[in-house]
Amino acid sequence: MPTAERERIYERADNKGWKKWGPYLSERSWGTVREDYSPYGDAWNFVSHDMARSRAYRWGEEGIGGISDNKGHICFALSFWNHKDNILKERLFGLAGPEGNHGEDVKELYYYLDSTPTHSYMKMLYKYPQQEFPYNQLVIESTRRSRQEPEFELTDTGIFDKDEYFDIFIEYTKAAQNDWLVTITIHNRSDKVAPLTILPTIWFRNTWSWGYEQYNARPMLNGIANNQIEVNHKQLGKYKLYCEDADALLFCDNDTNSERLYGRPNVSKYTKDGINNYIISGGKKTFINPNQIGTKASAQYDRKVPAGGSISIRLRFSEQTTLAQPFADFDDIWNNRVSEADMFYADLQKNVTDPELLAIQRQAYAGMLWSKQFYYYNVNEWLKGDPKMPVPFQGRVYARNENWRHMYTANIISMPDKWEYPWFAAWDLAFHTLTLARLDAHFAKRQLAVILREYYMHPNGQIPAYEWNFGDVNPPVHAWATWKVYEIDKEQNGIGDVNFLERVFHKLLLNFTWWVNRKDVSGNNIFGGGFLGLDNIGVFDRSQPLPMGGRIEQADGTGWMAMYTLNMLRIACEISLTRPSYQDMASKFFEHFLHIASAMNNLGKQNISLWDEVDQFYYDVLHMPDHNARLLKIRSMVGLIPLFAVEILDESLLSKLPDFKRRVEWVLTNRPDLASLVSRWHEPGKGETHLLSLLRGHRMKMILKRMFDETEFLSDYGIRALSKYHEKTPYQFELNSEIFQVRYVAAESEMSMFGGNSNWRGPIWFPVNFLLIDSLLKFYQYYGDDFEVEYPTNSGQIMSVKKATVLVAERLINIFRRDSSGQIPAYGIDKKMQDDPHFKGLYLFYEYFNGDNGMGLGANHQTGWTGLIADVIEYVYKYRTQEAALLK
Repeated sequence: MPTAERERIYERADNKGWKKWGPYLSERSWGTVREDYSPYGDAWNFVSHDMARSRAYRWGEEGIGGISDNKGHICFALSFWNHKDNILKERLFGLAGPEGNHGEDVKELYYYLDSTPTHSYMKMLYKYPQQEFPYNQLVIESTRRSRQEPEFELTDTGIFDKDEYFDIFIEYTKAAQNDWLVTITIHNRSDKVAPLTILPTIWFRNTWSWGYEQYNARPMLNGIANNQIEVNHKQLGKYKLYCEDADALLFCDNDTNSERLYGRPNVSKYTKDGINNYIISGGKKTFINPNQIGTKASAQYDRKVPAGGSISIRLRFSEQTTLAQPFADFDDIWNNRVSEADMFYADLQKNVTDPELLAIQRQAYAGMLWSKQFYYYNVNEWLKGDPKMPVPFQGRVYARNENWRHMYTANIISMPDKWEYPWFAAWDLAFHTLTLARLDAHFAKRQLAVILREYYMHPNGQIPAYEWNFGDVNPPVHAWATWKVYEIDKEQNGIGDVNFLERVFHKLLLNFTWWVNRKDVSGNNIFGGGFLGLDNIGVFDRSQPLPMGGRIEQADGTGWMAMYTLNMLRIACEISLTRPSYQDMASKFFEHFLHIASAMNNLGKQNISLWDEVDQFYYDVLHMPDHNARLLKIRSMVGLIPLFAVEILDESLLSKLPDFKRRVEWVLTNRPDLASLVSRWHEPGKGETHLLSLLRGHRMKMILKRMFDETEFLSDYGIRALSKYHEKTPYQFELNSEIFQVRYVAAESEMSMFGGNSNWRGPIWFPVNFLLIDSLLKFYQYYGDDFEVEYPTNSGQIMSVKKATVLVAERLINIFRRDSSGQIPAYGIDKKMQDDPHFKGLYLFYEYFNGDNGMGLGANHQTGWTGLIADVIEYVYKYRTQEAALLK
């Protein structure tokens, strides 16, 4: 029987109903491209952290543990004051890109602990120091450090050493679709009583200051006594925030303090920073509206939290505006929703039995769900400027995203990280959808569809990359993600959503054509594409013109496109089962795949191959201006990506597609040059299957030999992005007496070629590891147990591809689970996070991981694709279940 939460999920497919309200606030809106109205695109300085409390945002909002409606009109979040800081803790602090020695970096401790897909129950934890927050120390020390030094983290300041901090648990449940219950529980971890001011805050996104007629009506918050705030909004109607036992209600307006920031007169007497100024000044009433009206309001709770004890605060935000006893049924509703959440996850995680892995998986799911955000950006309006700007707008010398004026986004989108990457990234999003599909297939499908809509995708067919430059090129993984989401949805519901598949297929056709027209420069089925998400993995920035001229033909770009053709082929075959005319499209992609496979072995019929017979590995090819060509022999993820181009077609499917089957057989008979490239098509594999792959058995074994070698790619924690071989033997390229070098670096990058926080020179990245697992399973599906490999290389242990794949997956899991010494590799040598009882059981899902010791690096709050650990755990347990069944 479906759980109550599963029934809510399927009430409707859009982000309305039970999903109308959710954790849709960003963790950071300052320092973003959307808020940057500077002439030269200086986003980090145009709105800084210090300015954020005083400037009304144009495109989004931010807050700690916040929620909003699905268009971000009404926002609610938590603010705190420890009676030591000189500003309220209204937003999470972190370094701007130029301040960090490895780029932008949040400097707070917070954890997403739980959430259901409809957000009927949510929980997070924020750790707030009781001593003055070390803002200046974090900036000064981080700026002082070089790229060769580790980042200076909040725990390194010593502010948690004496346990003088609050654990603040923020929890939400829904009584109904538009009825929120809120509990804030504060634990004092020190041995002394500590004061804390808690400020649950509600406000409206500022839409009235920009000069648009449809938003002329100014919404209103109105205080009643000390415990109720009326909410009136033209688009959303009336609500009320009930504040149990509040000491006072404080009101100001979500309008810019132009006097503080720009030396200009204020539009509103009570500006956005009014509540901050009132609290910090000790209650100076000139900062807040004495009439208890405004567009921003807080309930004030001044509390002393007992040593080692806790306090709780309850609120209710509801469309029921006449509740005489709003908290009478609070506990019953709360307990029901928590119970329903547990039932939902008990069903979802039924294959997993290990308590530690259950906790890791559930928090990974929680992070994926908390990372939803209302993303709003009208590029044309942004470039032109609004009719009425709060500060002078003189136009731009550097017009970022100038060629994307058609783009108009106003959707709930899964973010890579709501502080460090509070904007969608196209290829990140594709990976997010796999994990999201297990939680809420409707939402996952909408994510894939929205990125391909006509007001996102460029008219030429390019998918927008990310906010800083929509015109950059991400790997074409969306067809793969579409097929995976379709399979997950079909597994859950028993019926495949062919309408979804067909809808997305048509949009992907446009994108595929863009790739063929724009990134196959010579028309020879060999592709470039630039950095393709792999940042500084090469000797040159592949997105920029080469310093010596010429061009690079990329093993990864070509591998991605071979994968793309096979993904499109498989989708076309599935649609053909109910719409037979799609067999023509299946044939088209079958033949296109063969041409790419042919080209990889003979670039433009020049007898040049991306495969190096000496090293038995794939490399990029550099074409020099003098028409000479050479392989760039860097052993990197670039050479593993051709493994991703693999698909299995079984006889039962082909028998249902006679036109496609006939065309395939004609091509293989009449084009023996192409037929020889298809791995063992005429030799049915396990279960009467046929293999389409760039790799034949020998080449596959050679690549796996390197990949499974612990002195090269295989780490104790997964597959490295760059071979460890280059640690002692860096790749060197000489140009005009200058040496360009690529050296293995296990952790943070020593170079800033593609931005301060970019690094593919050694660490372990989840997305490509997951694709390797997925691809190897397809090879096993064809070869079965007959195809054996040595794992690890030179160990003498011989096993099936499937077993080796499971062992790689378990290495990824080992990043998060406690090892034999009781330590979690992801947390490195941080004693507090490793051993403290109030830190145990809390997981951070980092952007990438040290290639030697598994320590977490980069963005650390559920950078979306690391949520794939939930799928890795699911896969490993399914394998174990199957093995156990066979033993019986």
